[in-house]
Amino acid sequence: MPGDSNDLTRLRVALTAFFALDGFVFAGWVVRIPAIKQQTGASAGALGLALLGVSAGAVVTMTLTGRLCRRYGSHPVTVVCAVLLSLSVSLPPLTHSAPALGAVLLVFGAAYGGINVAFNSAAVDLVAALRRPIMPTFHAAFSLGGMIGAGLGGLVAGALSPTRHLLGLTLIGLLVTAGAGRTLLRQDAPTPADRSPSPEADPAGPRRTGGRGLVLVFGLVALCTAYGEGAMADWGALHLQQDLAASSGVAAAGYSCFALAMTAGRATGTTLLERLGRARTVIAGGTVAAAGMLLGSLATSVWAALIGFAVTGLGLANLFPVAVERAGALTGSSGVAVASTLGYGGMLLGPPAIGFMADWFSLPTALTSVAALAAVAAVIGVSTRRTTGT
Repeated sequence: MPGDSNDLTRLRVALTAFFALDGFVFAGWVVRIPAIKQQTGASAGALGLALLGVSAGAVVTMTLTGRLCRRYGSHPVTVVCAVLLSLSVSLPPLTHSAPALGAVLLVFGAAYGGINVAFNSAAVDLVAALRRPIMPTFHAAFSLGGMIGAGLGGLVAGALSPTRHLLGLTLIGLLVTAGAGRTLLRQDAPTPADRSPSPEADPAGPRRTGGRGLVLVFGLVALCTAYGEGAMADWGALHLQQDLAASSGVAAAGYSCFALAMTAGRATGTTLLERLGRARTVIAGGTVAAAGMLLGSLATSVWAALIGFAVTGLGLANLFPVAVERAGALTGSSGVAVASTLGYGGMLLGPPAIGFMADWFSLPTALTSVAALAAVAAVIGVSTRRTTGT
C-alpha cells in the first residue's frame, strides 16, 4: 500500500542518516588522535594501549547489542547508541592521561560497536521488507560520512581545538539523532509476517537450511573484507612511500583512491546485486579485489599501485554488506552481531598482521595477504551459492 511504501521510505532515509553519522563521527575523532596524544603526553605505546579501549568496548558490546535488539527492538537501541556515541566523542579532549583516555574510549567504543549492530539489524529487516538488496547503499552512506568527517576534520584542525571540534561533532550527532530518531521510534521494524515469500528476501528459507555455522561463514567473509580495509588504512601510504618512492602527497592519495572506489562500489551495489545476485557479487568482488591487491602490492610503479588500490576498493565494496545481510537473514540480530564482531576483528587483525609479516618478509609480500583473504571470500561465495542466492 502507498502508506506502507512511504513508511519504508522514511525508514530508509532515517537509517541512511545514522549510517552516515556513524562514519562522520568516527572519522572526526580519528583525525584528532595526534592532538589528543600531545595533550595527554602519552608515549606511542601508551597511546596504543589507550586506543585498544575502542576495540575492547566495541567487541564486548556487539554481542550484547544483539540480545538487546531481540528484547527491545533494533530501532530504540539504534537511537540510544547514537546518543551515547554523540556524547562520548566529546570526552577524549577532557582527559589528561593515557589511562583516562583509555577509559573514555571504552565508552566510545561501546557506543560505536552497539550502533553498528543495531542499525545493521534494522537495515536487514528493511531489506527483507523492500525485497531489494539495498544493504550496500547504507554502507556507502557510512563510507561517505567517514570521508566528509575526515575532510572536515582536516580543514578545521588548524582553527579549532580538539575540545571545540569534537563538541561540535556531539551537537551535530544529537541533532541528527533527534531528527532521524523520531522516525525510528515511531515505526516498528518490519516483521517476518510482513514479508513476501520471495526467495531473495524471506529469511525463512535460509533459517531452515542453514544455521549458526553459516553465520560464522558469512562472518568470515566480513573478516576478510575488513582485514583489507584495516591494512589499506594503516599500510597503503607507507608502501607507496617506502617501496615505490612516492612523495608524501601521492602516498596519502593511496588510501583516498581505495576509499573513493569503495564508496562508489557501494553506491552502485544495489544495481550490481539485482543483476548478479549475492553469490556472484561475492565471487566477482573477491576475485577483483584479489587481482587488484596483487597489482597494488607487487607493482613497480606508483600509478600502477594506485590503480591496484582503487580496483581493490571496488572489489571489496559489497562483500561486507552482503555478509552482514545474509547473517542477519539467518538468525536475526544475533547473526548481525556475530558477523559484525568477526568483521571488526578482521579490521583489528589486519594492521598488526601486516606489520609482523613485513618484518619477516617485506611489506609488498605482506600486503599480498589482503589478496589471499579476498580470494578466500570468493571461494566462500562459490561454496555458499545455494544459501546466498545466485
